Amino acid sequence: MPTFTGLSCLSNAAMLKKITVDELRLGMYLHGLCGSWVDHPFWKSSFELRSAADLTLLRESSVRECWIDVSKGLDVVPAAAPPELPASLPVVLAGASAAPSRIAAPAAAVTLKEELGRAAVLVNRSRAQMKSLFQEARLGRSVDAEQCLPLVADITTSVWRNPGALVSLARLKTHDDYSYMHSVAVCALMVSLARQLGHDEAQAREAGLAGLLHDMGKAMMPLDVLNKPGKLSVAEFDLIKSHPLRGHELLLSGTATPAMALDVCLHHHERPDGKGYPFGLSDDALTVSARMGAVCDVYDAITSNRPYKNGWDPAEAISRMTAWAKDGQFDLKVFAAFVKSLGVYPVGSLVRMRSGRLAVIAEQSASQLLKPWVKVFYSTRSQMPVPLELLDTSDARCSDQISARESNEVWKFPHLEELWAGREALAATAGSR
Repeated sequence: MPTFTGLSCLSNAAMLKKITVDELRLGMYLHGLCGSWVDHPFWKSSFELRSAADLTLLRESSVRECWIDVSKGLDVVPAAAPPELPASLPVVLAGASAAPSRIAAPAAAVTLKEELGRAAVLVNRSRAQMKSLFQEARLGRSVDAEQCLPLVADITTSVWRNPGALVSLARLKTHDDYSYMHSVAVCALMVSLARQLGHDEAQAREAGLAGLLHDMGKAMMPLDVLNKPGKLSVAEFDLIKSHPLRGHELLLSGTATPAMALDVCLHHHERPDGKGYPFGLSDDALTVSARMGAVCDVYDAITSNRPYKNGWDPAEAISRMTAWAKDGQFDLKVFAAFVKSLGVYPVGSLVRMRSGRLAVIAEQSASQLLKPWVKVFYSTRSQMPVPLELLDTSDARCSDQISARESNEVWKFPHLEELWAGREALAATAGSR
């Protein structure tokens, strides 16, 4: 039996393959190690890799290449195309830190699964409160910002425990309650973004209140225009574009509306390149808060089902927004922090794995944007469901990785939301979907 020491690794056997140790996975048959025998971490060179400890030991050794026998064990996972992300994404992300800084957390972190139940209850309460707020505004009553503070405090606490839970659940909304739940979703997104930018709890609550009230001007728009299923006429679009001004007037007429809420309400449709509305402001004329509101507003709008179109997959939305950011629609630093707060593949995204299986993003990794937890559920090769498997793709021992985004507009899986949220959380938010 050859030991393949030194540089004399032979490849005349058809079933032998030379690979790097990083390509090794459990179930492979190790036929030989390349390098000096003194570098080998094992007393033998040929055996089936069954132990994760052995795999870690080998990867941490000075041996960089080895031979496997594919007739006796698993083969290398077929190479796949890199994730379908815009080339500009690394540039966009370069300016933001990998983790939040200088944060005094108001709540201990928990897993997505642990937070979903509490977030579901909060979604229902938020929907009811925002519906009442919008109805009062339509009746000509002023908005009392202070009455929203307890709700914003609860949303902030939930986001601090786990940003993905409430943000992801609030994305699931029907045409009828879009305006109410859009406000709740943007509130949660603003809190999450503020957290990523290093704001403290009080600053995050202020950002959340601005998100909750940013679209109050929609309450002053005719419902037949607001919910029109077809394309708006020029006159109708001009009317809709007046909602930041109308909302600003409404908040000014109320009591105790903070300056940030007024700013975000008036300027969340402005753009750094000057192509936004209502004033066409650009660059230094826009505050960080307005830039934050612009990003959060667009993300929730394009990932939500609307009367005139279905929402995009969250990962597809991030991909498209990356290109828009490069073209000047968003502040690059703010958008980079936003991506880091959600993940390149946000919770609920549909992805294809290198194995050919499909999976839904179940939770973000604490350290790696491109390697979240995924729940595998379907084989594209057999065109059949497979047993559910939860994988941590950031774990070096994980044998499968994300290769591309997928669109559920193509696959039309009816149970995709249930896979990541669970039946109980979805049932609890049934009134908002």
